[in-house]
Amino acid sequence: MTATLTFYTHPLSRGRLARWMLEETGLPYEEVVVEFGTTMKSPDYLAVNPMGKVPALRHGEVVVTENAAICAYLAELVPEKGLVPPPGSPERGAFYRWLFFFAGPFEAWLTAKSTGTLAPAVGAGYGEDGDVLRTLEQALRDRRHLAGNGFTAVDLYVAASLGYFMMTGAIAKNPVFEAFVAHHAGRPAAAAANARDNALAAKYQPT
Repeated sequence: MTATLTFYTHPLSRGRLARWMLEETGLPYEEVVVEFGTTMKSPDYLAVNPMGKVPALRHGEVVVTENAAICAYLAELVPEKGLVPPPGSPERGAFYRWLFFFAGPFEAWLTAKSTGTLAPAVGAGYGEDGDVLRTLEQALRDRRHLAGNGFTAVDLYVAASLGYFMMTGAIAKNPVFEAFVAHHAGRPAAAAANARDNALAAKYQPT
């Protein structure tokens, strides 16, 4: 890989998930911290991500936004790491299924639930209230991996997200979810990513 990876982030954002994924790849990357309300909405950054949000990843002329897409893209760059199952395998199907389940119905349900705007089940991709939590709990019960028998980017995405949502109270703590998060949160790449972001976050904490 010859093109430079440039990572746009803020330590108090969902960019923390993307950094964990970057650390798992072992690839070198440049970091650009953009700040809420100022540089994150500047013309320079809007040229990278018109949404004015982080994270974003630039790889040469390619720009990837959204954590699920960033995880999938980075996994493809390092096939030797096994962060995505082989093309055409049953495990690859499970990888896509749960990655997009979490980024789609789960996130949509969580946003609607937290704002009191749940849509009628007949028109909502997340179905009846509670369907997504029950489905995810069934998928994770007594399992350490969502796609095969080894760690992949979908495990990272789900573990990081569930850990954050339980920490903030967006979803209730659940023994099945806690076990899954705990199994993956101790990975060396997760620790390295957290250390970097925690050091950066210190300058943004109120005094």
